[in-house]
Amino acid sequence: MRLFIAIEFDEAFLQPLIDLQEDMRSLGVGGNYTKRENLHLTLAFIGDYGDPGAVLDAMGEAAFQPFPIRLHGVGSFGDLFWVGLEKNEELMKLVKRLRRALACQGIPFDRKRFSPHITIIRKTSYRGGEAIPVTEPPYGHMTVGRISLMRSDRGKNGMIYTELGSV
Repeated sequence: MRLFIAIEFDEAFLQPLIDLQEDMRSLGVGGNYTKRENLHLTLAFIGDYGDPGAVLDAMGEAAFQPFPIRLHGVGSFGDLFWVGLEKNEELMKLVKRLRRALACQGIPFDRKRFSPHITIIRKTSYRGGEAIPVTEPPYGHMTVGRISLMRSDRGKNGMIYTELGSV
């Protein structure tokens, strides 16, 4: 089963992301827009792994106190368009503890440098010119009180993410 650990968002945090997607559609930006229910912040991508209980145990070892996150800026990695987060020391420490706990339990994960971003469009295209227009970067904030273990399955209409547990 394909797994990842993520922060899921509350409605107030989601709305500015949805508003930005709607603005971008109205400006003629094409691509595969991330569905509302799939918007999240990936903390660790595990991939194919058959023991979600072990992952939940590792997540429990990376205990944390609730902390705030804020949207900050937009950007792209090739044809992937994202919204960033304000620099956040608590988030970075959580990811470090989480990845250390996964490694100690022998759970494989993608070891790329953590770059906090929320993917809002994949395979982005824009016919109006080279630069993708953005009316205004979104503003939003929330308090992170839990992290979730997610399963990713390919459905006939795209990816389906299912929460398997949280800490």
